[in-house]
Amino acid sequence: MLRLIYLTLEQAIETHAKTVAVSGGGAMGHLELGKLDSVLQHIQNDDYYPTFEDKITHLFFSACKFHCFQDGNKRIAITLCAQMLLFNGYLYCASSFLRNMENISWHVAAGNIDKSLLHDIISAHLSEEYDDDEALKLRVYHAISKS
Repeated sequence: MLRLIYLTLEQAIETHAKTVAVSGGGAMGHLELGKLDSVLQHIQNDDYYPTFEDKITHLFFSACKFHCFQDGNKRIAITLCAQMLLFNGYLYCASSFLRNMENISWHVAAGNIDKSLLHDIISAHLSEEYDDDEALKLRVYHAISKS
């Protein structure tokens, strides 16, 4: 089994600063870095998060929902997960992940997409089936049409 490369809290803070700076600006302040650090540590526990998809899903969901930063929480969810993809050899899907997860992040933050559906979306991205999975797209449509 390959050893995964995980992000540190310092890398996450640096990524947040860069993400906010190059994606339209916003406040750079930190609100709940302890929560983010906890998530970054917890996803390393294979008993709770046995698959890469489980780890990325928890990171994405938590970064969207926990408001660890004053601004850019949805953006940081996308960029942290994209970093994890790149660090761990998922080059083939990182670009589509960045492109497709922007709208998803908004709906996760708004509570329209739950963690289970997010897991299915991320799994479909990693298996390169997202664009062709009509049943999944229909589930996403129904979830976001509640808003």
